[in-house]
Amino acid sequence: MKLDYLKEKNILIVDDEIELLKMVKTFLSQDGFSNIYTATNTDEALKIVRKKKIDLAILDVMISDENGFSLMKKLKEIDDYPVIFLTARGEDDDKYKGFGLGADDYIVKPFLPKELIFRVNAILKRSYKNDNPLVKLHNSSIDFEKAIIIKNDKNISLTAKEYELLKVLYRNKGKIVTIDNICEALWGDNPFGYENSLMAHVRRVREKIEDDPSNPISLLTVKGLGYKLIVEE
Repeated sequence: MKLDYLKEKNILIVDDEIELLKMVKTFLSQDGFSNIYTATNTDEALKIVRKKKIDLAILDVMISDENGFSLMKKLKEIDDYPVIFLTARGEDDDKYKGFGLGADDYIVKPFLPKELIFRVNAILKRSYKNDNPLVKLHNSSIDFEKAIIIKNDKNISLTAKEYELLKVLYRNKGKIVTIDNICEALWGDNPFGYENSLMAHVRRVREKIEDDPSNPISLLTVKGLGYKLIVEE
């Protein structure tokens, strides 16, 4: 099982033109990106970035409640990641301002889908070229590319659900992921009734990654909320 790390990156698109928002999301989805978040205004965008670790933002310069330049400042106060401005305004002053504020690229509407995809992939590849596919935990490691746990010099295979569980937790490493969000990621849009199944998968994952599954260090339970994965930096 091979994991393309760039395609797993979390991408935020902010534009108040609903049709354009859907179109950009479709282009990215067709290219293999699976974690795409959309917002039509500042409040929606800020709510997303406070909950999710965003790896790339595509921002319209002119949105209904604020310009994209000031929005970028607010987003980067929360976390720093590459930004592409996507806009109908192609004036040089706008471009200079965007680049001066730290934008990574500037695409003028109308644009070709291939152009957008090329630039997104190029920026992600440049920004995250040092990603290490081996995720180090307390006394074990996750190799997402091979779908295995490495512990005590032994390779332990992961099932599909165990793999997905760890992938969801790793995307939000160090943060609480609620039971509802995990169940939705593992079982789709109707995740209700899977709590016991989730507990069983968590137990089996702990048996593979922990020295003492009854006293976990890497995969922690946050009582009444969910779980979080502790990664060794």
